[in-house]
Amino acid sequence: MKVLLSGGGTAGHINPALAIAKRIKKSYPHAEIAFVGTPNGMENRLVPKEGFPLYHVTVRGFMRKITLKNIFRNMDAVIKAITSQCKAKKIIADFQPDLVIGTGGYVSWPVLKAAADVGIPTAVHEQNAVCGVTTKMLSKHVDKVMVSFPDTTGVTCPTILTGNPIRPDMLSKSKEARRKEIGITLPYVLSFGGSLGAAPVNEAVYDMMKADRYDNTYVHTHAFGKAGWEAFCKRAEEDKLEQKKNVELKEYIYDMPTRMGAADLVICRAGAITLAELAALGKPAILIPSPYVTNHHQYKNAKVFADAGAAILLEEKNMNGDVLRNTVHQLLSSPDRLSAMSKAAKSLALPDADDKIMEVLEELLH
Repeated sequence: MKVLLSGGGTAGHINPALAIAKRIKKSYPHAEIAFVGTPNGMENRLVPKEGFPLYHVTVRGFMRKITLKNIFRNMDAVIKAITSQCKAKKIIADFQPDLVIGTGGYVSWPVLKAAADVGIPTAVHEQNAVCGVTTKMLSKHVDKVMVSFPDTTGVTCPTILTGNPIRPDMLSKSKEARRKEIGITLPYVLSFGGSLGAAPVNEAVYDMMKADRYDNTYVHTHAFGKAGWEAFCKRAEEDKLEQKKNVELKEYIYDMPTRMGAADLVICRAGAITLAELAALGKPAILIPSPYVTNHHQYKNAKVFADAGAAILLEEKNMNGDVLRNTVHQLLSSPDRLSAMSKAAKSLALPDADDKIMEVLEELLH
């Protein structure tokens, strides 16, 4: 059996594809699996690391705001849309997959459209509470549309609720075991803005860290991301921030299962995969949805958790270091509230998402 997966640009599209690939390998150890991504996306780091071959097509999204600069960008996007279809058809002809799966990002469009055009079974998985542009476009062509939230909006075709697949190692150890791994005895706060970083989140967390004393009250780890790492390291050295007890600054959280598993409170954006991990682990959270994403889907993702009592929804426009610090202190000083938030988060979990996705794929195969 041969399976082709396509999803790229950000970890939010790539990690679900990798989770699906690993689940397929579990049921079909001899399956040949390959990925299609963009030449410059994060898939070039994450996919080869997992041992899967990666093909490339060059594609670009359309700019919605009409400016002279964007007109030229959209002309380039049209050209790339045509050439990417030709490249996708060649990849499919060479690889000859039995099944093609998309997990979002513009790169999924030419690959799944090309596969659908020649009658290869196709499925798309949408991670967010609001379907993205690519899912909307593909929903008219693919055989199955899988979603991750019960009230996912954006497509009119029938959908299948599967949830978001998460990495198996997320649930492999208890919270106590994770805390021992990193030597944590105090309450533990983990914060991050995403793999590339999020400047407003970084600024607020930095101001919070600079103002807070941390004296034997809690431990705080923050990942600044690639984009802001060097600048914040320089500032932290000038402000002597790293000399503070219980403060840890990182570029990227490479051991996320350990860190998130050990955390008592998580501060982060509201990407769908991160929320699935928070739910599976039952982690209380302060969610700061990105206002820069299409259809404000992160706000709608976060609102599902906030409405359930699993998280505090803090909009970026209302956020600063003082607000963040006060919110953290209020939550850490109320163990009962944290416990209630944890239970609410677990109630939103769909921990068998990978098995549900596999059922859909096997139905297509047979």
